[in-house]
Amino acid sequence: MRVFFNRFFGTAQAAVLPAAALLAALALAPAMAQDAGSNSIERIDATQTSAGVFLTIQLKEPLAATPTNFSVTNPARIAIDLPSTVNNLGRNAVEINQGDLRSVNVVQASGRVRIVLNLRTPVTYTVSTQGNAVHVVLGSQGEAATFPAPQPANPAQAAAAAAAPAPGPRSIRAVDFRRGAVGEGRVVIDLSDPTTSVDIHQQGQQILVDFLNTTVPESMRRRLDVTDFGTPIAIVSTTQQGSTAHMVIEPRGLWEQNAYQSDTHFVVEVKPVKEDPTRLFQGTRQGYQGERLSLNFQNVDVRSLLQVIADFTNLNIITSDSVQGAITLRLKDVPWDQALDIILQSKGLDMRKNGNVILVAPRDELATKEKLELEARSQIQELEPLHTENFVVNYQKADDVRKLLVDEKQRMLSKRGSVVVDPRTNQLFVQDTSAQLEDVRRLISRIDIPVPQVLIEARIVEADDEFSRDIGSRLGIAHLGPHTWVNSGAGSSFGPLPAGTTTCPTGNNIMCIGPIQITNPNFVNLPAASLNGFQPNSIGLTLFNSGITSVLNLELDALQLDGRGKVVSSPRVVTADKVKASIEQGNDIPYQTNTQLGGPGQIQFRKAVLRLEVTPQITPEGSVFLDVKVNKDTPSATVSGSGGVAIDTKNVTTQVLVENGGTVVLGGIYQQTERTTTTKVPWLGDIPVIGIFFKDQFKQNNRTELLIFITPRIISEKVTQAARS
Repeated sequence: MRVFFNRFFGTAQAAVLPAAALLAALALAPAMAQDAGSNSIERIDATQTSAGVFLTIQLKEPLAATPTNFSVTNPARIAIDLPSTVNNLGRNAVEINQGDLRSVNVVQASGRVRIVLNLRTPVTYTVSTQGNAVHVVLGSQGEAATFPAPQPANPAQAAAAAAAPAPGPRSIRAVDFRRGAVGEGRVVIDLSDPTTSVDIHQQGQQILVDFLNTTVPESMRRRLDVTDFGTPIAIVSTTQQGSTAHMVIEPRGLWEQNAYQSDTHFVVEVKPVKEDPTRLFQGTRQGYQGERLSLNFQNVDVRSLLQVIADFTNLNIITSDSVQGAITLRLKDVPWDQALDIILQSKGLDMRKNGNVILVAPRDELATKEKLELEARSQIQELEPLHTENFVVNYQKADDVRKLLVDEKQRMLSKRGSVVVDPRTNQLFVQDTSAQLEDVRRLISRIDIPVPQVLIEARIVEADDEFSRDIGSRLGIAHLGPHTWVNSGAGSSFGPLPAGTTTCPTGNNIMCIGPIQITNPNFVNLPAASLNGFQPNSIGLTLFNSGITSVLNLELDALQLDGRGKVVSSPRVVTADKVKASIEQGNDIPYQTNTQLGGPGQIQFRKAVLRLEVTPQITPEGSVFLDVKVNKDTPSATVSGSGGVAIDTKNVTTQVLVENGGTVVLGGIYQQTERTTTTKVPWLGDIPVIGIFFKDQFKQNNRTELLIFITPRIISEKVTQAARS
């Protein structure tokens, strides 16, 4: 098959242009783009000659050079790109229906126009310019169409053509082969020029790719055997044929090919195809794909009409004797497989395809026949002899495989089949029919493979920054008054002791009173509290008079705590793909329960552990999908009255996709505590400067942060590749 390359739109997708895809492209194209270019298409005409079809594309202004063009064979198309041109036809499709040319579609986008010639069959062609016209000559298939070399319409055009720079040499810079995710093979060709003309078509079971006017370095002219990659492609050969780089791709089995270009990279992709005997055409393409035909019959026998389609398609059609009746139809230019479908539906018929043979019969007759075949096959299976075969299981447990084979919901064995396990040698002995044994063999080959393993490492980081400051004060006063004496005799007198006298005088009727003492060492008592088990430091000041009878004590207490800490926990665990694993470390905290009567109950335990529980799943791209749960529980203070211990819990449960060897942050908790506490004497504590002696001020600023990181690593890459293949 051949595809239509989307270099015109500058994307990396293949644009196969059947009718539906072409209409979609036309619908998305801008209706008008006068600003995109100065030239425009004014008219498209076609004339059939003895050599083929002569197509003329009339432009508003002449082109400086022959436009870029290329062709594909399935579907048969020729594409011509006109730069800096808009469509001025007023429509996007022109019906031709002359010779091998059916119609012309005009697609406009990004300041360019692509003209698509829809052919009935692949033909040779030439493209040339003459004045304001572009001429396309379509020759017969297998013949080379000739046309005189175009002459410039005027001397100015001739001078412009002569002054135009010649295109530089094109070459292939590299040829690479890659295997896709679903087993497809990709041949990647790196071109030196993205405008290189490429012709790709199928010849028998080979794909031929020609890069026109392109050279291949001598080191790349070789034959590559890529069979070991396990794709439909077996051989890729690159040679030089004149001025064309010629590549031959040799696939095996059933396949379909696709091609696309992105910038300088041209890719040919070959996908494996599973054969469907009920389909007329194999592959993933939807819709009708047959060659177009026209039918015009009135009251014709259905059997004769089926014979006409058989002659047109070279297929072997067997018609049941119960197919009767006549039909009148008029179909013009429709795919033959669509015409066959219409005929069968109108007469209540159905078909079954086997190779190149098609059986046509009424639907009920085919259903009854298939039912009888199934019943006969079931009866044969009940009478078929049984065989015994042993299977050695390398990476699975034999008993697990046995449970899978005999599971009643999805039993793999027949009713008469049985299986015996030898756990010592890890072997299965299966007795069943040959067909069922083959199914068991395929099943074991798919599931008995090494399972890749994953190392999961978690990091739990707890960081804290603590700051506390406490400033307090003490204020005390002491006053020692002088001694006084009293004479209680005649003419009583009262007075202080003489200066310098420290003892009471002796004599009758003399009595000493004193010394008078006023002492309050903690008149204001607001000291700083201890922090982290440390007592605050103090600084004091004592003021007294000359007689040391009055004393004032001032004391300031201050203590500051500044601490930073970090705790890193790193649990690790290795497990197989899609297998849950867990690891934990910590303590079991005992506590006593109470009975219904209020008495003491049993001693039970509660875990305070660091635990990592994870289930990895390796994706086809090599990343790891994790179902993870992380717990970090630590015992805290004892709960008063209950005798139990409080547990500080930190946990996260999530699902995340991480690349192999990458690190992701599962979550984080940030806490900040700011507190200022002031204890003071009313009014006095608000006095500026000296108010500090009448209050205690405590400031606290604590910050804690918890971050949880996780890193998965696939530690058996070879095993992973074996499992994917």
